[in-house]
Amino acid sequence: MNLNDNPSLDDLKQLFGRLKDKNHNHILWVCESGAVHVDRLPGGETPEQFEERHPSLRIRFKTYNKGGGYVGKSAAADDNFIRSVHTALQEHWRLAGRQQQPAYVDRYC
Repeated sequence: MNLNDNPSLDDLKQLFGRLKDKNHNHILWVCESGAVHVDRLPGGETPEQFEERHPSLRIRFKTYNKGGGYVGKSAAADDNFIRSVHTALQEHWRLAGRQQQPAYVDRYC
């Protein structure tokens, strides 16, 4: 999924629906090309360390803690949640080119 391609809500649902919520924390992030990623946060690594390991990171969302229901099929089925994330992605992507530092998003629209 790439923000430069005007992704749909269904695109975001597919991205979230492929993940498992039970065993790992996850980070939603966007790289400088506009590609949207949701990656596992390796055990023992802080979100800040994750950010340092990904120099192309332009936007990082609050960490989705395991078991919180923020990724997986139930999250993908939550239309209000997906719509909020989709809107936040689009709004922060519009601003990302003007920012020198990566944006951190801890709340949705």
